[in-house]
Amino acid sequence: MSSHHIVRENQEPALIIANGEACSDELLGQLLEWSPFVVVLDGALPRVLERGIRIDAVLGDFDSCPDPATLLASYGPVELVYAPDQSQTDLEKAIAWLMQKNHRACNIVWATGRRADHTFNNLITLARFAGQIDMVLWDDHSRVFPLRHSFKKWYPAGFPVSLLPVPAAQGIRTENLAYPLQDESLEQPARTGSSNHVLAEGFVQITYESGCLLLMECFDRPGHAF
Repeated sequence: MSSHHIVRENQEPALIIANGEACSDELLGQLLEWSPFVVVLDGALPRVLERGIRIDAVLGDFDSCPDPATLLASYGPVELVYAPDQSQTDLEKAIAWLMQKNHRACNIVWATGRRADHTFNNLITLARFAGQIDMVLWDDHSRVFPLRHSFKKWYPAGFPVSLLPVPAAQGIRTENLAYPLQDESLEQPARTGSSNHVLAEGFVQITYESGCLLLMECFDRPGHAF
């Protein structure tokens, strides 16, 4: 499995491969088709190399992968980014590093499943960098991204979506959702917008005034796909 490494001045989304549950080869292949720059968190390196994925950089403190140079000896040039700061997760470090390299967007995979604490922290990380870089976290059942303060997208009727405040969002207004919000607030853990769905085929519009709001598109029902 390889990606088409055609770099266009960092205009296309980079791809971060974390160390959670692997997604399907189909999804990974789709993202690699248009992700020219691939960053792997160090703990996932052996699993990534087993799949023959072409990568550009490996990032982390390398505690879980103490000899990356040996693993990569016959692989070709790969940048090793030593990031020892224990106050940040490796995903936070990877996003910040991409921003320093002037990347404007990134997709993230293998960031959910396995350890629940890692999944939780990775979702919170989206909120931390919201508005600084475009991010989408993918797995086989969902697609999660921070909402800008005005959002509009076409969906089929019944499509499941969740609105997740981190930790709160105010002045939320929605159109074409089964459970509408009209100038309302969501806040963890008191009230979230989980398990909503699209009322009728067409555009869904969401606006909010302040805070941070994640949108989770869910694909756990037959007939829904990426």
